[in-house]
Amino acid sequence: MAGGKGGGLGGRGNKAGSSRKGAQKGSGGQRRQSLEGKGPTPKAVDRTKHPAAKRAAAAAKRAAGTGGGRGQRPKVPYKANRQISELIAGRNSVVEALRAEIPATTLYVAAQIDIDDRVREAITLATQRALPILEVSRQEVDRLTDGAIHQGVALQIPQYEYAHPDDLVVRAQDAGDTPLIVALDGVTDPRNLGAVIRSAAAFGAHGVVVPERRSAGMTAGAWKTSAGAAARLPVAQAGNLTRTLESYRKQGLTVVGLAAGGTLDLADLEAGSDPLVLVVGAEDKGLSRLVEQTCDLTVRIPIAAATESLNAGVAAAISLYEVAQRRKNAGRL
Repeated sequence: MAGGKGGGLGGRGNKAGSSRKGAQKGSGGQRRQSLEGKGPTPKAVDRTKHPAAKRAAAAAKRAAGTGGGRGQRPKVPYKANRQISELIAGRNSVVEALRAEIPATTLYVAAQIDIDDRVREAITLATQRALPILEVSRQEVDRLTDGAIHQGVALQIPQYEYAHPDDLVVRAQDAGDTPLIVALDGVTDPRNLGAVIRSAAAFGAHGVVVPERRSAGMTAGAWKTSAGAAARLPVAQAGNLTRTLESYRKQGLTVVGLAAGGTLDLADLEAGSDPLVLVVGAEDKGLSRLVEQTCDLTVRIPIAAATESLNAGVAAAISLYEVAQRRKNAGRL
């Protein structure tokens, strides 16, 4: 090395041009040509490509996004085209998900936890479905659930495989049916999405379309609210909802939007028996401007003056029932 402890060439006990701890014969030549050591090995968290460093960076990023509070999940906008899996945490939530037969891949149980009836039922239901059951440390469950309250139990559900919007029309044609599709505009509550899926399946729709951005996706909450209907009815993603609706129009479907200021009452919708796309907006904002402009017509649901609006799930159920009745009378159901 170029200098020992004590400050290099000016160190005590050094002679000019030499050092007791300096370069030695066979160690790389003279001092200026010698091989310099790299010093002590950096800690794992200081090596950018080491897994420990990546975990530390991710934790710092999460803390910056949530204020650093333990138990908070980072609040990021839902982006439906992210290919991710989801973890359901907590004993009640896991049991309810397994009862609802939500697709799952793994049940995680923390070691040495108190086993109660909910844990026993979760293990029993997972065993009946031949799901892998992994016993891991509580710290591992903490890591997997990102600090959520899990009570020692977590269930992993796989990423949802969305259909293409055109697949829904093909599905109707293959069945020899008149296409009926529900499109959601700006609906961000997964429970509303699940409720719409349930109603769509009940009243003969061929699928539900959601935008990739600023929209609820097929999370555990949507699966649960659909009460199993999501396993029977496809949900498609639209990169651009307006363009998707225009494509449906070119394929011969009438695009009808639900709006408080609709041009006619739902009961007067004669197009209900035709190939149809029913567009439902968010309760607070309704249909976006471009989507409403793309609709062939808009309809309203007459409600009492004291009631300002209906949520998307309820509005879709009422509208789909009306369409189903009109199709039944026309002999198309």
